[in-house]
Amino acid sequence: MGLVERLDFTPRPKQESQRQAYQEKKSHKKWADIDRYLVDVLVPSDPALESALQSSEAAGLPLHSVSPNQGKFLMLLAKTVGARSILEIGTLGGYSTIWLARALAPGGKVTTLEANPRHAKVALVNIACAGVADRVDLRLGSALDTLPTLEDEAPYDFIFIDADRVNIPNYFKWALKLARQGSLIVVDNVIRHGAIINQDDSTSQSIRQFFNLAATERRVSVTAMQTVGIKGHDGFAIAHVEA
Repeated sequence: MGLVERLDFTPRPKQESQRQAYQEKKSHKKWADIDRYLVDVLVPSDPALESALQSSEAAGLPLHSVSPNQGKFLMLLAKTVGARSILEIGTLGGYSTIWLARALAPGGKVTTLEANPRHAKVALVNIACAGVADRVDLRLGSALDTLPTLEDEAPYDFIFIDADRVNIPNYFKWALKLARQGSLIVVDNVIRHGAIINQDDSTSQSIRQFFNLAATERRVSVTAMQTVGIKGHDGFAIAHVEA
């Protein structure tokens, strides 16, 4: 047996890990490049929205806002159902709030819930600068405390859940209470870079609980999709209230 035949070229665990990390980095760059192309072509530059992102980052808010093409996707979904009343759970810096406010039918309103006073302060400025303050009602406080107070203002035509993952099952239950037949419920960040299949992760367990709840809820038809792009690997669920 020659020297080459005796050599073992089986990748070592560390080498395999490094190779996977390199491939993932290449994939993420490609996803982001494609997202930037789509945004350049399909989502015109918008000073108000760009300013909202910049001011949120300058204020030290988490970089968790939806991407521009995701924001426009939300707007189109809300327009599709002719939304006059929108509920958003999780305002952050108001970026998605502005997109949703622009989707409203005449005379409509977005009610957005934010637990963090600092986030709410930044969001209110961004919303005002975007010229949609007259269409937005920001409620400060824990969403689970605020949601019961909204029953007299229901139903909502479109509900966007983009808040802490641990409480997604509870937010979804409240969304059902506050919706009507024909409403759409969108839940963001349900894949979490693939962590959804990790049953040992507490946050993923909450999301899996939501999926199980939605799958057995006879009042809705629901699906979920993975997404890749500027925000990495994630996804959303969308439920149509049918009864």
